[in-house]
Amino acid sequence: MMLRLWVLMLSVSALASNIDRPRKVTLMRVPAGGIQPQVAVDAKGAIHMLFYQGDPQHGDLYYVRSSHGGAAFSTPLRVNSAPGSAIAVGNIRGGHLAIGKNGRVHVAWNGSQGGPQAPMLYARLNDAGSAFEPQRNVIQSAYGLDGGGAVAADALGDVYVLWHAPEPGKEGEGNRRVWMARSRDDGKTFEREKTAYDQPTGVCACCGLNAFADRSGTLYVLYRSATEMVHRDMYLLLSRDKGESFQGQDISKWNVGYCVMSSESFVESPTSVLAAWETEKQAYFGRIDPASGKISAPLLAPGSGENRKYPAVAANAQGETLFVWTEGMGWKKGGRVAWQIYDKSGAPTAEHGTADGVPAWSLVAAFRRPDNSFTIVY
Repeated sequence: MMLRLWVLMLSVSALASNIDRPRKVTLMRVPAGGIQPQVAVDAKGAIHMLFYQGDPQHGDLYYVRSSHGGAAFSTPLRVNSAPGSAIAVGNIRGGHLAIGKNGRVHVAWNGSQGGPQAPMLYARLNDAGSAFEPQRNVIQSAYGLDGGGAVAADALGDVYVLWHAPEPGKEGEGNRRVWMARSRDDGKTFEREKTAYDQPTGVCACCGLNAFADRSGTLYVLYRSATEMVHRDMYLLLSRDKGESFQGQDISKWNVGYCVMSSESFVESPTSVLAAWETEKQAYFGRIDPASGKISAPLLAPGSGENRKYPAVAANAQGETLFVWTEGMGWKKGGRVAWQIYDKSGAPTAEHGTADGVPAWSLVAAFRRPDNSFTIVY
């Protein structure tokens, strides 16, 4: 009798401990059976999500919003005004999401129209927040899309759409450059594109790039080079003058003679901007110091896993970081999501895990909730 009572007391104690220390991470599926989630949290804590539906070669982008920490989302709004004008093939050519002035939503994506005149498309949420304005192609001369582009926006009305393509009249990965079309009026109009970085690094043709504007308006870009075809290093660009000029640094070297179809991500923490990428089939993230623009020694995803790709990061007000990535994915092949939480000192905590079921052609995303816990979307 005493033994049964002791076991019961242990069980109650363990249950109370679990109640006192709830798990920091929950998992959720992309709404409406979609793929390729992209998530941003605005200054008021609202969660904005973009996802893809339909044929992987000719599909649609949808936008939803939650003011309830992700517990419920709004009715999906289609972003692309021309049906079937988005693409999911390759995982890294889909839509990107940014939140700009007065919480306006901006979206950019590779158009599904193939060939040498494939467009870099952009749309923004209308003033009423009820629908997206008609999509526009921001490319005027720098055609030659392959890997995916990106969008960034700041609180002052500056919007940046970035992509990579060869210099006009040239071919080959070594002649690819990062191009930027800039808007000074919250996406109403865009200037003619210009190159973002003057160094001849080339760009990995079928890789994605990413961009982010922080609270101060500093613009960050991550992309993979293709110098001499085999130097496929990760470059970080930084602009403090609204895209007039960029500083560049090689943050992660990788010598490989093939295209790796990689992606990158950013998020702003209370003290820095976090950047995530992959190198040699492993996932990494680092902290960018806002004063110097330098990135910390990168942290490698712990443990071992097959072909780690598509990293994402989220940060909360307690200084914790959720690092998320996929494992085992490939062309037309799904895989699993894996994650690790780090404390404010950068040390891994006890909370980590994996889950099967990331669909083919998809990605993973993460966001912080108002109570400083996290959600992974896959």
